[in-house]
Amino acid sequence: DSRSVTPSTPLLGILGSRVGQDLPMRFSDQARRDRLARRHALHPVHRLDDVTDVARAMVALHATEPSTVHLAIAARLNEPTVDRVESALYEQRGLVKQLAMRRTLFAFARELLPAVWGSASARVALQQQLQLGRDLERHGLTDDGPGWVERGRAAVLDRLAGGHALSAARLRAELPAIDGRTVVAEGATRWQLTNVPFAPRLLTVLGAEHSIVRGRNEGHWRTSRPAWTLMDDWLGEQLSPLSSEEGYAHLVRQWLWTFGPGTEADLVWWLGSTKAAVRAALRDVQAVPVTLDSEDTGFVLPGDDTPDEPVEDWVALLPVLDPTLMGWKARDFYLDPALVPLLFDSNGNGGTTAWVNGRVVGCWVQDADGRVLVIESVPQPARHRAMLQAEAERLTAFLDGVVISNVYRSQLMKGEPLP
Repeated sequence: DSRSVTPSTPLLGILGSRVGQDLPMRFSDQARRDRLARRHALHPVHRLDDVTDVARAMVALHATEPSTVHLAIAARLNEPTVDRVESALYEQRGLVKQLAMRRTLFAFARELLPAVWGSASARVALQQQLQLGRDLERHGLTDDGPGWVERGRAAVLDRLAGGHALSAARLRAELPAIDGRTVVAEGATRWQLTNVPFAPRLLTVLGAEHSIVRGRNEGHWRTSRPAWTLMDDWLGEQLSPLSSEEGYAHLVRQWLWTFGPGTEADLVWWLGSTKAAVRAALRDVQAVPVTLDSEDTGFVLPGDDTPDEPVEDWVALLPVLDPTLMGWKARDFYLDPALVPLLFDSNGNGGTTAWVNGRVVGCWVQDADGRVLVIESVPQPARHRAMLQAEAERLTAFLDGVVISNVYRSQLMKGEPLP
């Protein structure tokens, strides 16, 4: 069955190409939701057996909140356990955390790192390095911001050499070269922050440029207390980044398989890149235009413009910043625009979500005992409500009494009244 082909399988000719036709194929919203059910491994029949395969299927898993990685995998994996996710991250190291698109932390399958390093991560690293140098000078810590960054880089890499893994706090305490603090938003009394260290921002730069990596987590799996280590030591090998053009083309190819059809605007937003880079990548992968129900032009891979067969009813409970929720800029085909203020914070960070047949219908929270509860924003019939309850019980079993504390909590998660 061509619809079960993984992203690494050559796609040309698999589904029968329509390249060269005068009129683009129309891809309905329903067809997009059916494809989402399969390719995002959310329909129970299409769940996966391997942790790293989930990351491959989704291109990347948001890791800003550490629990998102575990919960996004649990939603898509047959027989999920915390230990299986931890093993993939810290023992097998088939999943690696890397700062990339939109200055966001993701967990990538190891083999995708060269593409990410050469494109999205390189863009973020340069932006953050330049900004750090300017801020160091602006706050009076040095009159040579780039020099401070270079000296700090050398000190950190030298201290971590030989397989050492140290927390940010310990690196800051041991390395005077990266010490330095300032006041943020000085003069704006309400938001003024004092004694903000610059060292974490240096580590962000070094992480974005893949010199160092968040290694073992020294805290609970739902919290982030990474020990930084050299990337080459963590991987046990040296990988070379692809060129920017090759990297973006590879990421766009993977994205189109998982999220296509999607628009140019979707890709520009998801990659945190430029229109020029996206257009070049779309040409490189020979993307095929299709017409969406919105009358916008979407793109798919060559030979992948035939809608999948419909799927039977399905539900899913997804975590904060789940890649399915955050995969597109234009979300109307799966999310009623009226629900956006209830499910996203003011910065565009998505909270937990409950899905029925490819549409967001609410969110989920936990009670004091860790039991998962579904909050509907769109009333559901008895059959779908029963399916959501069964999925809530499945997630409750995975969490095993652990209560997740989210930084990004939507209005609906907070229990605020609906309009």
